[in-house]
Amino acid sequence: MSQDSALDRAMAMVSDLRERCPWDRVQTRETLRPYLVEEALELDHALGEGDGAAIREEVSDLLLHLAWQLVLARELREFSPDDVAEDLERKMKRRHPHLFDLGPRERWESLKQKEKKRGVLEGLPPLPALLMAYRLQERAASVGFDWPDADGPALKVAEELSEIRAETEGRNDGKTDGPPPPVIVEEVGDLLFAVVNLARKLGVAPDNALQAANNKFRARFSKVEAIALERGVDLHTAGLEALDVIWDEVKAGER
Repeated sequence: MSQDSALDRAMAMVSDLRERCPWDRVQTRETLRPYLVEEALELDHALGEGDGAAIREEVSDLLLHLAWQLVLARELREFSPDDVAEDLERKMKRRHPHLFDLGPRERWESLKQKEKKRGVLEGLPPLPALLMAYRLQERAASVGFDWPDADGPALKVAEELSEIRAETEGRNDGKTDGPPPPVIVEEVGDLLFAVVNLARKLGVAPDNALQAANNKFRARFSKVEAIALERGVDLHTAGLEALDVIWDEVKAGER
């Protein structure tokens, strides 16, 4: 590793601060964990926004946390940056054997499975539910448990939706008093899982797609609020029919 590398400079900065700053001196792996998660989420948000300046800033913050972990490991005499780089090189060669004359090309998930010698669905971290569904389906698909195309998942979505309709038929589920019956919770979960599977087969990252839908809804509803205010319409008493008219106006304006 070059002595002038960005990572070396970041590690030198952390080491210097560990000596001269009381706050930095007392930091541990455990105390830094919440900040690391926060920085990773902020980088993910910047990537979703496609803002180059924000991405640069968040990558810088994440580099700082990588430097922190390497400095702490060095202080504990557990491993060095070169150890980490060597682990990375070995792993990437194992996972791309056809590019390094180590064997035929294999599926990524199959290679990882061989490395860990564990069950197909084991070893996943505690991911958010939407991403967990996607990863579980990826793992299952790696051993051939998968639809051949998007038609199967699309039919499954329709099937799960019909099951929800069957369970809610005749119920007064428009009211929010009390929790829903467990069977409804289960069926809604099945529907969401099926939708994630459909997204996967279409090559769509469900989390990104949902975030885009959230952003679109937020922008449209903000316009609905602005128009309602301009026309003297009270959002709280106008009712769905009146607000839906404004919503359609907003959508038409986007075209």
